[in-house]
Amino acid sequence: MMAQAVPLLEARRIIKRFGGIEALRGADFSIYPAEVVALMGDNGAGKSTLVKTMCGVLQPTEGEILLEGTPVRFPSPKDAQAAGIETVYQDLAMAPDLDSPANMFLGRELRRPGFAGLLGFLDHRRMRERTREALSSMSVQLKSLDAPISTLSGGQRQSVAVVRAVTWADKLVIMDEPTAALGVVQTRAVLDLIKRVKASGRAVIIISHNVPDVMEVADRVEVFRLGRRTARFSGPEMTMSNIVGAITGAIVNEVTP
Repeated sequence: MMAQAVPLLEARRIIKRFGGIEALRGADFSIYPAEVVALMGDNGAGKSTLVKTMCGVLQPTEGEILLEGTPVRFPSPKDAQAAGIETVYQDLAMAPDLDSPANMFLGRELRRPGFAGLLGFLDHRRMRERTREALSSMSVQLKSLDAPISTLSGGQRQSVAVVRAVTWADKLVIMDEPTAALGVVQTRAVLDLIKRVKASGRAVIIISHNVPDVMEVADRVEVFRLGRRTARFSGPEMTMSNIVGAITGAIVNEVTP
């Protein structure tokens, strides 16, 4: 994985200013195909800002983003989506009163063929079938596809959001605090789902404060502090003490991109 010469997605020397505040101060980051990388750091460390610059929500003040070695610019999240990058936000960005198929195809609704489609009629049957196939491919089981998202458990809602991202992303899925506020059983289901996303060949970026969860699924941990990366851990170095020490500033293990 790390032996590959060209990262799937790379951020180089990213600076992001909000007026007089410098949220990112020369931040670097890279991820390779079929790799799970965790971004960790205290609140305000810059990890969420960095991710937003990589998925088109924010534009970097300075620096560059490269996709498979080629400099790119994503003016909006739709441009990142078109490039194969999907984000699962902490609020999941789902319509609570709609069922799973409607949420899976939210903004990407399938229309019926022929004249009916031209009149705006949706192909609910096809969206339902494709939703069932997508959930099954990731081993996600729901009692009913017809139930509104608001009636599902937290873990089930998170799973539907992740499967939706995987359905539309052919390169990279970004997850913001995927296990936050979940119980033990729900957390286990989401962590297993992350492993299956990796097994499908997609890369995964996780923003998280949960060190045990990260250590279970991540191939590498990148720690940010005060707007820049200050440590990188993988293999035997990816320990609880090292990660916590880097988050608090007790350990600095600066690395080149």
